[in-house]
Amino acid sequence: MRMHRACRYTLIGFAVLYALAVGLFIIGTFGLFGSPSGPLAGVFLVPLGLPWNRMLGVFPEPLWPTLAALAPAVNLIILMLICGWGARR
Repeated sequence: MRMHRACRYTLIGFAVLYALAVGLFIIGTFGLFGSPSGPLAGVFLVPLGLPWNRMLGVFPEPLWPTLAALAPAVNLIILMLICGWGARR
């Protein structure tokens, strides 16, 4: 029971960090709320999307920002599967 709770808190924490990073990415990319737009808008998505964002070079360059924003979703799905598998055991 304790492990299930820890897994759920980890999953929720990762999802919140991912949502915040995507929000900052959108704000920084489009210069919302008076924020200067710049190339470092997605810097918080990089560690959340490892190792998948290291494999983006095989895709066309115009897709890189979108795929970099979606890379942490792969980790989120993996966490969901691990937590679901652990809860069934």
